[in-house]
Amino acid sequence: MLKRVALSDVELGMFIHKMEGSWFKHPFWKSRFMLEDPDNLEHLRSSDLESVIIDTSKGKDVAAVSGGRPPDASPSLAKPVDLSAPVTRAAALRTRRSVDLDATGPATIATELKAAGVVADRAQRAVSKAFADVRLGKAVSIRKAEPLVEEIYASVQRNPHAFGGLMRCKLNNEFVYRHALSVSALMVSLARKMQLAPDAVREAGLAGLFLDIGTNLLPREAAAPNGDFSDAPPGIWRQHVGLGEKSLRESGNFPESVILACSQHHEYMNGSGFPNGLKGAEISLFARMAAICDTFDYLLVGDNNAPPLDPAQAVARLGEMAGAFDADLLRHFIESVGIYPVGSFVRLRSDRLAMIVDEDPDEVDKPVVSPFYSLKTSGRIRPKTIALARCYGEDEIVGIADLAGLELPEPEQLRELIFLQTHKMKK
Repeated sequence: MLKRVALSDVELGMFIHKMEGSWFKHPFWKSRFMLEDPDNLEHLRSSDLESVIIDTSKGKDVAAVSGGRPPDASPSLAKPVDLSAPVTRAAALRTRRSVDLDATGPATIATELKAAGVVADRAQRAVSKAFADVRLGKAVSIRKAEPLVEEIYASVQRNPHAFGGLMRCKLNNEFVYRHALSVSALMVSLARKMQLAPDAVREAGLAGLFLDIGTNLLPREAAAPNGDFSDAPPGIWRQHVGLGEKSLRESGNFPESVILACSQHHEYMNGSGFPNGLKGAEISLFARMAAICDTFDYLLVGDNNAPPLDPAQAVARLGEMAGAFDADLLRHFIESVGIYPVGSFVRLRSDRLAMIVDEDPDEVDKPVVSPFYSLKTSGRIRPKTIALARCYGEDEIVGIADLAGLELPEPEQLRELIFLQTHKMKK
């Protein structure tokens, strides 16, 4: 049974099911755990939370630690949880939305892609409008941004790979807006993998959406035609961090966690980042998460100094950047996107080249693939879908595919073609 308990009544031996309030009001990374450490009990009681939810089926009950008092003997004791009761503005917003996140069950990637496409189109228009407003000197509106994050969160909850796969595999997305949506979804996926509280997951998504809001205040002539500033002179491009922080602070309504993510997302754990060369714990949690998500998405695009990487190559490159990222967060990130993320080109033991079109939640090294080229015959083959976890060893991934020299479309075009055909989507 779930019960709401005042912090003064929390004792060792209770199973904490949920923190009542923002994740940033307490020091715990996990929202569900057995309370066994006296130090953790002290940290919890000294936090800014007012209460927690305990699960009496997994740990001690209030009555069991208070001399057998009946649960309703005092207003400070636990009461049955009303899960529909809004606790924060984000929760209140959720109850007003047409998408009921609590009632949104898992969906296959094929099922979710249609919904994800609708969300992406609507979100891209809204982000475009928000960024244009910033260029005109208008304040950033968190009220308008929250519904976008809510819909991205809902999509990722239903299927953690559909929205991100769509962002990676469809070409008709202007870079700056696609990047914002991609990083937002990556932040949500990472936060969920870390088992952060729902409100913290939403704030992570909000942070991802506005990491690069400052680029809209840079000189437009420094941008590439697609809106990308990464090839602009470093002295100009690096200004986007301070400009973004200033813009969010002046709006007066963004959480400090989101502002810090914006101002610190180019800081690295080893102190080699900018603008302040921060190290380790000097960097906020969301900024450490954002550094990984932002870098991953940029690796997929490339710049004048480096060509675009295959998603699986980008994952490997993150692992090679020793010291730059929080090792625990990087592990969670790789778990969230997969060793071979959707859109990766791989080589199979059967000497066929294939693209990852879906993930297997139980066996991350055996995703769902669509073969498209035979190295034995040096020719294209009719794509079909193979769930490697269910082909009983008949085929397996042996490495990342090398498409150089093959008579195939450019990787970006090939990726979109296979993705759309596999999932029966229109361009």
